[in-house]
Amino acid sequence: MTRTFSMALAATAIALTPACAQEQIDTASREAIEKVVYDYILENPEIIEEALIALTEKRQLEEDERTRTLISQNLDELQNNPADYSIGPADAKVTVVEFFDYRCGFCKRSASWATELPEKYDNQVRVVFKELPILSTESEKAALAAIAAGKQGKYVEMHMGLMELDNGSGFGPDAIDEVAESVGVDVAKMRADMKSVEVQKTVADSKSLARTLGITGTPNFIIGTEFVPSADITQVEALIQTALADS
Repeated sequence: MTRTFSMALAATAIALTPACAQEQIDTASREAIEKVVYDYILENPEIIEEALIALTEKRQLEEDERTRTLISQNLDELQNNPADYSIGPADAKVTVVEFFDYRCGFCKRSASWATELPEKYDNQVRVVFKELPILSTESEKAALAAIAAGKQGKYVEMHMGLMELDNGSGFGPDAIDEVAESVGVDVAKMRADMKSVEVQKTVADSKSLARTLGITGTPNFIIGTEFVPSADITQVEALIQTALADS
């Protein structure tokens, strides 16, 4: 790898040399030029690490910009889909969108914090919930149940109840039904609605949007056009505060 890198540097040096001087270089020993570069790299190996770090940072910046562009192109679908459930005023200054899975441990740990954001920021923040059941078939059933419970005005209650289920022993049909019953949901109606085209489309559309944005894990938070690919509460709150200050 080092020798290949040295040859590339030598070739670059030659390419940048004026045409009148290249004739002289072409007649010189290319091996001598490569050896000079090779020896320099051996004496200063840190330049390879520096170059790789710079390349990684450059690619990350490009990926971040690509993600912002995709978010901007799909912002209305992210924030204003009437099929989604949300908390906080519709005209809140800042909208936070969360993609989550009911079997995701980090989603569970950040669930209470996320639902408390509107109150914490004096109703200047709205939270939109995006179902992204990717971890298991039980995740899918839980997402459908939450959306169906929402048709009875019990989305948030069902959402929090499902988040409290144990990943090891919960998530069977009986456990989901028990959560529904405990929060006052008509279980029979919920089960019927889970099979409806409307409810299934809501979950399918959310998954499709995640694929469009390149989201492959949970939880993820989107504030404006900024993307936080984890339950980084500190970063999310910093972005909220910046957005509020700029609004």
